[in-house]
Amino acid sequence: MSSKVQFVEITESQDGQRIDNFLIKTLKNLPRSRLYRIIRKGEVRVNKKRIKPVYKLRIGDIVRIPPVQLETNEDTPVVIPQDLLNKVNAAILFENDSIIILNKPSGLAVHSGSGLRYGAIDVLRKLREQYDIELVHRLDRDTSGCLLFAKTRQGLLAMQNLFKSQQLRKTYLAIVKGHWDKSVKDIQLPLLKQTMSNGERKVFVDDRGQQAHTKIEQVTLFSKNGIDYSLLKIRLLTGRTHQIRVHCKSQNHEIGGDQKYGDRLFNKRIKNLSESRLLLHAVELEIPENDHTKGLVIKAPEPGAFKQLTQNPVIEDK
Repeated sequence: MSSKVQFVEITESQDGQRIDNFLIKTLKNLPRSRLYRIIRKGEVRVNKKRIKPVYKLRIGDIVRIPPVQLETNEDTPVVIPQDLLNKVNAAILFENDSIIILNKPSGLAVHSGSGLRYGAIDVLRKLREQYDIELVHRLDRDTSGCLLFAKTRQGLLAMQNLFKSQQLRKTYLAIVKGHWDKSVKDIQLPLLKQTMSNGERKVFVDDRGQQAHTKIEQVTLFSKNGIDYSLLKIRLLTGRTHQIRVHCKSQNHEIGGDQKYGDRLFNKRIKNLSESRLLLHAVELEIPENDHTKGLVIKAPEPGAFKQLTQNPVIEDK
């Protein structure tokens, strides 16, 4: 619990950050509804003035943070296991003064929430406590591979701008059901997020949704133990939630191991050939030269499940 009013002066590392995002990080255990309420009621002020949640902070701003009751699930602080700290530290593919690129393990969420007490960003913040670590983009919990973090506010904005202008390239590997039709190289189908009656959030192809663009750059076909499947090399031109998973499903080639959008029978059969996991991997991240890094092409090693499944016999390479 915060027992008195706090006044925080904004520094270069927070310049340009929205006030609601600043408060989410500062008041970590405060429910979102309460956070927006204290902004709306004027309990949070910047330079003695009321502000809206979208207000962008500037260097030298003085933020008034009122006393608030913080919620916690347990009396004890979150303790991240040492073996996970070691595992994530060893999985860093690149690091400089501005960014970190992590080979995120499958099964590790990018952040806490929905019953999870910590995610990849919490682990990195523990490992690099002297930096202001922020996520530049996201990967699904069960997707492995290249995940980009910023260590400074300026690095974050620069990387986000590269994403928006499509100068930063993300390439994925996916193993999907059946033999992919070689004529399908470009998928442009709008995606709409919906909340189901049971509270589950899913994404559907829907004309009311956001434009989404996926390119299939390479296809290799396999047949093993009577199971037909394909290895796809995919480039994302937009970054919508569950984009690759839903676009593959739209072509009747669901990704192996996908518990939300996958084919139950195919998942069961492919599991007999490899370890059980979502067969989607962010294999490469290409960043052009900019003020925060030289030009980079960072590759995340192919996971064991992919190696098991992509050994011979190869039917055809396209």
